[in-house]
Amino acid sequence: MSDKNEKAAYTGSDTEGGITSGYQMNDGVKLKVPYSFFGSIYDEDDKRAVLDAMKQDSQTMGPQVQLFQKEFAEECGVKHAFATNSCTTAMHVATQVFGITEGDEVIITPVTFIATSLVVLKEGGKPVYADIDPRTFNIDPAKIEEKVTDKTKAIYVVHYGGQMCDMDPIMEIAKKYNLYVLEDCAHAAGSKYKGKPAGSIGDIGCFSFHSLKNITTLGEGGMITTNNDRLTDSINRMRVMSITTWAPDQKEFIFGGFRSVKTGIKDYWIPSHFDVIDDEGKWGCNYRMNEAQAAVGRTQLKKLGMLIDKRRENARYITDGIKGVKGITPTYESSDCYHSYHLYTLCIEEDELGASRDNFLRVLYREEGIQCILHYQPTYHFTGLKKLYDYPDKLCPNAEKFFYRRELNLPMHPRLTRNDLDTMIQGVKNAAEKVRNSGS
Repeated sequence: MSDKNEKAAYTGSDTEGGITSGYQMNDGVKLKVPYSFFGSIYDEDDKRAVLDAMKQDSQTMGPQVQLFQKEFAEECGVKHAFATNSCTTAMHVATQVFGITEGDEVIITPVTFIATSLVVLKEGGKPVYADIDPRTFNIDPAKIEEKVTDKTKAIYVVHYGGQMCDMDPIMEIAKKYNLYVLEDCAHAAGSKYKGKPAGSIGDIGCFSFHSLKNITTLGEGGMITTNNDRLTDSINRMRVMSITTWAPDQKEFIFGGFRSVKTGIKDYWIPSHFDVIDDEGKWGCNYRMNEAQAAVGRTQLKKLGMLIDKRRENARYITDGIKGVKGITPTYESSDCYHSYHLYTLCIEEDELGASRDNFLRVLYREEGIQCILHYQPTYHFTGLKKLYDYPDKLCPNAEKFFYRRELNLPMHPRLTRNDLDTMIQGVKNAAEKVRNSGS
């Protein structure tokens, strides 16, 4: 019998989150460069921040959260920032604040994590998918206006891989049709468009601090940014269970036969510690960030510039290394954008390579030991959405070709060594040569 105090050995197969937790395959493949699900760097400052936060009396939504919000707003060049426990909950708050309800339509890119559509579905709205630009992989502004109807309420854009969408024409469309714009900035902390930071252009920006992202708050976390003063009260309530203070001008309160009268003295317990109100029928939930997460967020934010510099340096080294390999297209970087390279996306051009993306990926993985991932299957192909709205195939041809035939994402994080990068570059060259010669 084993010792009760003996720790169970980690097998790499016991993560509960599936794709959101890691890619431990345990299939016998000897990896040279695995795909890491930790996108940042922790150091002694992060460790001290956690320990210091543990000594506080307040453990959630306290001084660390307030400081993190202030500092993040300054980083993004916005007036307001509100911490949440994930980007998904941040987008759900935004969707409620926008008043999205049953029958409303929201135009969204199909190349995104399910969360971007899920928050619309939860409020009874219908995601309407506009195709992508095959070069940037972002929603194509030219395809957005085609999708606008009298039911359209908002446009949700995703800055795929850390390269921001072409925001000027998108904002022009939004202004023309009086639509809200949400920036899903899950990939884009540190990214810019024409000098403007991600999350500062649309009505609301939503960020992710999941362990994969450019900075992390202990594995999960999110942030809402906005310059719109009109939305801030609702945002604040929606992330904290619709809680507010009692109106200061109310002098008398009667509850269950009990009378409570406010006097000139400010008694904090009269009539009670808080009030709860709805926002036009919308109710908030517990989407709060805790103090340890916020404390780490603050130390991570100080490193953001360095972390992005490392990603950009790694990405450009890869691009230079694989440039000229027939049938392989490196990540495109728009001159309008400051790309933060949350992802490094290669595209396989089958006709030029003489082989399919999947055969290339099999060789790259099984023979060269380079583990890649695919992002993202067109959202409308998921069983639940097809059941709900019966979206047709070939709804967004560029997005479908991108996911099923062209793209793969190489390992990309700031801890990659020069040896890792050289191994990936050589692996891509070797795999291309092998599949080209085999004619597979």
